[in-house]
Amino acid sequence: MAGVPDKLQSLSEAEVAHDPIAQFGEWYERALAVEKPLPHAVALATASRSGRPSARMVLLKSFDARGFVFFTNYRSRKGQELARNAHCTLLFYWGSLERQVRIEGRVTKVARRESEDYFATRPRGSQLSAWASPQSETVPGRLALEQRMSELAGRYPDQVPRPAHWGGYRLVPEAIEFWQGREDRLHDRILYRRTRGGR
Repeated sequence: MAGVPDKLQSLSEAEVAHDPIAQFGEWYERALAVEKPLPHAVALATASRSGRPSARMVLLKSFDARGFVFFTNYRSRKGQELARNAHCTLLFYWGSLERQVRIEGRVTKVARRESEDYFATRPRGSQLSAWASPQSETVPGRLALEQRMSELAGRYPDQVPRPAHWGGYRLVPEAIEFWQGREDRLHDRILYRRTRGGR
């Protein structure tokens, strides 16, 4: 539908890809082109073993047929909850396109090499903060964090190693829902579900 604003476009089974990952790729490429400043920002919802939910924003780093990858501190609240309850949801919202994508599934940790390779691409300050910041813990104040950063910068003057408590997760999707906003709140939704055969 060239020339038609995204928010006026329809979304039907005849118009979407058979493969939900391919469909996500099409929408993601469009979001990268028009959604600013962080089209790869996504809400991650987790829950404790007792069912208490929590949510926060993370950044999608890659996706393919195996799933959707993000990186974090394994000792953070989300890391602790995912260790006890691997079920979680990712929710993308691209307001300029009036589109949402909700991805439900279970996470597994990515291979150590994958975490190592990505960590090596991060800015030096981000690498040091992975060591310095005790996520989800109380700290005396910002000054303590800055002093810790200074100490770590002296300890690692060159290459900063990846801390064992920092790495990636891959969400293996069990359901992916695409939502397209329409006029008069008559929105379109298409839901893909993984079957027992793995499709």
